[in-house]
Amino acid sequence: MSEPTGNPPPDPSSVPPPPPPPGEPGQSSFGTPGAIYSGPAPTQDDRTMAMLAHLGGILFGFLGPLIIWLIKKDQSPFVDDQGKEALNFQITLLIGYAIGGATTFVCIGFVILPVVWIAGLIFGIMGAMAANKGEAYRYPFNIRFIK
Repeated sequence: MSEPTGNPPPDPSSVPPPPPPPGEPGQSSFGTPGAIYSGPAPTQDDRTMAMLAHLGGILFGFLGPLIIWLIKKDQSPFVDDQGKEALNFQITLLIGYAIGGATTFVCIGFVILPVVWIAGLIFGIMGAMAANKGEAYRYPFNIRFIK
């Protein structure tokens, strides 16, 4: 007679499923690791409004995301999440513009201002594209004033 050695194999129903790979809907595509949108799947309207929140920041500064967030925050968790993210980023850029403007008299601001503008343009477009796919986008640098 032989005795069983080792531990029995684990029950397959007790093993948690692996996390989704990066880039799938609901997963952060860039920026803060582990920033995952955990609400219901966004509808096409939710994705469009979240995209407009990111693009509105490029065109209208903090007012674009603020208006969209205030109108849609109670109707859609995805727009609430992405509207806050876009609004916080635009406020962060506003601080960057203020620092650049204040330092123009020592010639550093002439470098800071275009860098802030280009960063806002590039990351705003990246956020809009991710939101349009239904992905929760996180900006790589963002002061989160609104939680």
